[in-house]
Amino acid sequence: MGRTCQLLLSRIGSRGDAHLLALPQTRGLLRGEAMRTVSCFAGAATFAALLAAWAIGCAPIRRAGRHAQLPPEAHPPYTVTGLESLLREPPADLRGSRLGLITNPTGVTSDLRQNVDALTEAGFALAALFGPEHGVRGDVEGGAKVDSYVDWRTGLPVFSLYGTHRKPTPEMLRGVDALVFDIQDIGIRPYTYISTMALAMEAAAELNIPFVVLDRPNPLGGELVEGPVLEEQFRSFIGIHPIPYVHGLTVGELARFFNEEFGIHCRLRVIPMQGWKRSYLWPDTQLPWVPTSPHIPHWLSALYCATTGAIGELGTVSEGVGTPSPFELIGAPWVDPYQLAAELNRRQLPGVRFRPVTVRPFYFRFAGQTVGAVQIHILEPKQFRPVEVQIHILHALVKLYGPDRLFQTDRIDAFDKAWGTDRVRTMLVAGADPAAILSSWQEELAVFRQKRQRYLLY
Repeated sequence: MGRTCQLLLSRIGSRGDAHLLALPQTRGLLRGEAMRTVSCFAGAATFAALLAAWAIGCAPIRRAGRHAQLPPEAHPPYTVTGLESLLREPPADLRGSRLGLITNPTGVTSDLRQNVDALTEAGFALAALFGPEHGVRGDVEGGAKVDSYVDWRTGLPVFSLYGTHRKPTPEMLRGVDALVFDIQDIGIRPYTYISTMALAMEAAAELNIPFVVLDRPNPLGGELVEGPVLEEQFRSFIGIHPIPYVHGLTVGELARFFNEEFGIHCRLRVIPMQGWKRSYLWPDTQLPWVPTSPHIPHWLSALYCATTGAIGELGTVSEGVGTPSPFELIGAPWVDPYQLAAELNRRQLPGVRFRPVTVRPFYFRFAGQTVGAVQIHILEPKQFRPVEVQIHILHALVKLYGPDRLFQTDRIDAFDKAWGTDRVRTMLVAGADPAAILSSWQEELAVFRQKRQRYLLY
């Protein structure tokens, strides 16, 4: 245990200042392994008092009735999402409206209650549910068509926004007074939930109905902005508007940006979070992580997806999908894992190390084959730069195995669309080094950073 924790526990044990454990900064010091070793430094009676103080200080919310209530004076130690802000202070106009809810399993409160239940119990009237990629229940594999149906539990109609239609139709919105978006994003442009949001905003504008975003944290934080800004000719559902690969915005901020910069002009309302800072990565929020899609089981998976997702579009290498470590691996049957790991570690990229591994995917690419790969170990998430690392991985593969191994594929179009440009591929083939590739989009990033300032909420 660190010296700070020892001194704190000494003070608590000798002076009886157990109330110190109720302070958020104290809990931060004692969280994890430190808390588990408290009993080594305190007697049984003192330890019992510490646990009591800890329980009082850590209580995330006070319960009143059947749904979570946060008293106005409360300053909880966790980030309060837009959903819980709405439940805390329900707008009168939304209480009297029939709501269409665009959501999936990530739409939960801090105590993991689904938004459908929490909103209904709070007196909101839900008219319909709308499902993005993977569906409202999150049980559809990536890229697969999502069907419309009647939800077995709520009896509500569920309309698919990842099937025949990706934009709500007037028929779907019949009987809906306002659309509400409550989905956890992962902070990168190719992840399709923000495209679903943009098209739903257009539908709301066309029918002149309000569009409400219940804001949620960007798990990659609000400061990191990386990668090329989408070029118009590469626009697709994995890149619907010109923003960088890693944009550093919450979904509420993105909605504000989309609404004004791209001429949607819907009747937008963002219900903001409380207690979120731009410097926060997901663990800083103290919120539980719910898988945002089948291969994003943990919050770090979002950071890994930002690092290998575009490479995986090529189809010539595995990004770990089909193994227990989705997006954490890069490899192929023709890769020497020791050679690739040595090449990447030699570059001394901040916050990361590469470990040689051999895997045999259970499904998806190279299923049943022996694959040489490197496992990406993110050691310092706040120092880690996913786009920079992705460019170095691509450069190392081209250097060691040649561009044809990587780019002789019928999926070049998908790779370019994921990046939002063909610059990455053409510069690698031409022999450019990572520094040249990364510098090629710095001017457009500077423009974006300046432009986004007026839309920031935090």
